[in-house]
Amino acid sequence: MRQSRTFIPTLRESPADAEIASHRLLVRAGYLRKVASGIYEFLPLGTRVVQRISRIIREEMNAAGAQEVMLPIMQPRELWEESGRWAKYGPEMMRLKDRAGRDFGLGPTHEEVITDLVRNNVSSYRDLPLNLYQIGTKFRDEVRPRFGLLRAREFLMKDAYSFDRDEEGMRLSYKAMYEAYGRIFTRCGCTWRAVEAATGLIGGDISHEFMVPAEVGEDHIALCDSCSYSANLELAGYRRTETPRGEGKAMERVSTPGMRTIEEVSGYLGMEPRRMVKCLMYLVEGKPVAVLVPGDREANEVKLARVLGTDEFRLFNESDWKEHPDYLQGFVGPVGLDSAEIIADESLRGAGGLACGANERDVHLVHVEEGRDFRPHSFADLTSARTGDPCPRCGEPMRVEAGIEVGQVFQLGLKYSEAMRCYYHDENGEVRPMYMGCYGIGVTRLMAAVVEQHHDERGIIWPLSVAPAFLHILALDYQREGRRKAAEDLYRECLEKGWEVLLDDREESAGVKFADADLLGIPFRAVIGRGYDEDGTLELQERATGQRARLTRENLFRRLEEARESFRDLAERGDM
Repeated sequence: MRQSRTFIPTLRESPADAEIASHRLLVRAGYLRKVASGIYEFLPLGTRVVQRISRIIREEMNAAGAQEVMLPIMQPRELWEESGRWAKYGPEMMRLKDRAGRDFGLGPTHEEVITDLVRNNVSSYRDLPLNLYQIGTKFRDEVRPRFGLLRAREFLMKDAYSFDRDEEGMRLSYKAMYEAYGRIFTRCGCTWRAVEAATGLIGGDISHEFMVPAEVGEDHIALCDSCSYSANLELAGYRRTETPRGEGKAMERVSTPGMRTIEEVSGYLGMEPRRMVKCLMYLVEGKPVAVLVPGDREANEVKLARVLGTDEFRLFNESDWKEHPDYLQGFVGPVGLDSAEIIADESLRGAGGLACGANERDVHLVHVEEGRDFRPHSFADLTSARTGDPCPRCGEPMRVEAGIEVGQVFQLGLKYSEAMRCYYHDENGEVRPMYMGCYGIGVTRLMAAVVEQHHDERGIIWPLSVAPAFLHILALDYQREGRRKAAEDLYRECLEKGWEVLLDDREESAGVKFADADLLGIPFRAVIGRGYDEDGTLELQERATGQRARLTRENLFRRLEEARESFRDLAERGDM
């Protein structure tokens, strides 16, 4: 590529809406441009990076036995009605009608379409196991698109779906995909973690997310450095070890005029927030349910959904409080609360010396004890872990770190195959449902995650495996005939070797060329300048380390060959 003829519109200033490094640098370096909120154009260099990431994914998916297909973006409502997700997916799914008035959705995911494909074309156990994947565009109407490619409304995704005869086969397919994912993220140059995760709207019982640690990550991971435990904070457990105890005093009423919040009441009573009982009223499939958590914790609604067995619930809103006047907003408590199911966090089991709302305006109760003054219908893990909480496995303190989710794998089981009648005939002619797995990677999100882990104040630092070019040739004062000829000769020789090279043949100042080179982040840089005039040497610079060496043309090629060979060895061993 010649830089003078390649569309690379770099910017000196960051876009006003860029909040994180990857968004800022990818736009400034001319890899992306914004079309609308959450929708981006990929320019030539950005397209090359996406293609390189996609190539790595294809290589690993094919090696793991998956086969590539192309599935439609527009999906008919009828298929989503079969799985029960047309209504459940809600406004996040972009919907449209064709000229005949038929409903379609722009695919946020493809479980329904792939299940329909397989049920209509696979009927025998001899055709299983089967794993099909695609790399294609997805649409999700995010409430608040932000962080560039990390929360976009249109994005590129790799999604794969496995079909097996039984549960054991599904687990083997899951293991193969799990291991392939690790190789993919390593080859893309990422430090990553696989953590236990919630299954959400996709469904299934077991799932792992692949997280790239980054300060800007919107997900959070609970980690134990003393054992192998790690989980998304939505799912992470922790040991309850400090249950508050009372002194056996009789429960008392205390006037708390106008005090509704935990901070107000605990400060007035002189009590630690952890001794306050936060009573949250939820409407669950139309029925009131009281959820109790300690005052210094928040209810984790992902965990709550697992306990309730449904995601059809919400916190009381203003109309709910009016419709249920027996529950006094700000003063609801579990004592005497007989009209609602009560679910309490495990940390309240056997707890005493508590304070809670008295179900009476401007009144709270103190010296409250679970088991004596109130009895929940059930206990469960309902709150999120935080740094310092004991690990659920080994009991050692955990820490919480931010991360970017770049992939997730699911054991779907029979969720879609039973709902959509995706069956096969076994060896005895019996009809059985197929066991399914689902495996996704955000391709364009992964591009942003790589930048989040590989950049400095000057620009991007691409790992060699995904960089848009291997070598950036900078000829300073390009109009000088000797330097221009040396750059052209070097460029031609690199192309003959099959290397991807960017030649900066622009008549720009050295300062502009170096600033743009730092911004673009190509791994190696050959500078043809004063050294070439003096003794015919070229300066080889490595973007990641900043190391520089003046080399003859022969030694420069030798050093670059060594770098490529070293890279290939690492990739083959899976160490990249």
